[in-house]
Amino acid sequence: MIDPRILREVPDRVRASQTKRGLSVTAVDDALSADAARRAAIVAFEAKRAEQKQLGGQVAKAQGEEKQDLLARTRALSAEVKQLEEAQRSADAEWVRALKQIHNITADETPAGGEDDFVVLETVGTPRDFAAEGFEPRDHVELGRLLGAIDLERGAKVSGSRFYYLTGVGAELEFALINLAMEQAREAGFIQVIAPALVRPEAMEGTGFLEQAEENVYKIEGDDLYLVGTSEVPMAAYHSDEILDPASLPLRYAAFSSCFRKEAGSAGKDTKGIIRVHQFEKVEMFVYTTIEESYAEHERLLAWEKAFLDKLELAYQVIDVAAGDLGNSASRKFDCEAWIPTQGKYRELTSTSNCLDFQARRLDIRGRFERGTAPVATLNGTLTAITRAIVALLETHQQADGSVRVPQALQKWLGREVIEPVAR
Repeated sequence: MIDPRILREVPDRVRASQTKRGLSVTAVDDALSADAARRAAIVAFEAKRAEQKQLGGQVAKAQGEEKQDLLARTRALSAEVKQLEEAQRSADAEWVRALKQIHNITADETPAGGEDDFVVLETVGTPRDFAAEGFEPRDHVELGRLLGAIDLERGAKVSGSRFYYLTGVGAELEFALINLAMEQAREAGFIQVIAPALVRPEAMEGTGFLEQAEENVYKIEGDDLYLVGTSEVPMAAYHSDEILDPASLPLRYAAFSSCFRKEAGSAGKDTKGIIRVHQFEKVEMFVYTTIEESYAEHERLLAWEKAFLDKLELAYQVIDVAAGDLGNSASRKFDCEAWIPTQGKYRELTSTSNCLDFQARRLDIRGRFERGTAPVATLNGTLTAITRAIVALLETHQQADGSVRVPQALQKWLGREVIEPVAR
């Protein structure tokens, strides 16, 4: 959640951020009202408790009938104190609830608007001109069938729509991508992690996913657990309720996990293939640092994502995501979108967000600084989302005979320079 001091001292800044996201400012007004009610409840409780303490001192000195009168007043006052204490607790809870309805304050640089209002920051590489090469590109579904790499029919038979099997070289490609990503992360000083795919509600709520994407989250009924849609969730909660040593910052983790998404609201979108699926694997970078250093760290995460896409020899663009498409935790987000030849457009492959202290406040993650303890900043960035990377690789590096050239950086992990069609 946002810093309460910003809400109290510059509420118009918070209102402007909500407006920039295309949201109502009512949440800001509700939080300010809840804060005022909470403060009033605290004053009333403390005043009555002070009166109770003062009366207790008088009882100790009183005698006889006077003491009996004071004791009667003490019992009545005790009931009032309990009532005001409960009112304070209720006001505190309402204040926290109201504060959590406000999304993170957007960076000044973040474009206003929705999904289509992003700003292209950079274009890297040139999409292949298949017409000039004399053949029509096959989509990843056909290539996956020719290479014996993707089995959609059996995925649907066993699990339903948006499920799949990666078989043969398809499975090898996944392991190769994971190894390449982890190698890069290790060389950059990241601590490698295998993260849980199931988390408690506190972790999901702490990262903001229950507010922004609850309809896309799988809940395990009866166990009070959720399947994660990204290892950002378990990694954000990794240091929850802890005070970190500033000397240890930045703490950089590269986490592998399976990810699960319902894809609610995507009916009719990407129904063919493995671009939008219910289960996939991902390597996610996650960083804890100071707020002051978070802006430079965000640029570093983007640079690492670009370096990985360069190793895959893909054409891509970098966009500054618009405020209405950030998700409620991010202050600023960059996406890297790879060119998908058969779609004739760029599609998101990686994303990196600076969440400042928004998640850390919810999860109570602080650093012990010279000025005292204070929330740290959290950032996340996708190093590789496997299925989409496979789509981009197959379609970009395909050859006329249906084979696929393997980028040099992947060759040592895949053990070949070319993926050949399988005999049927």
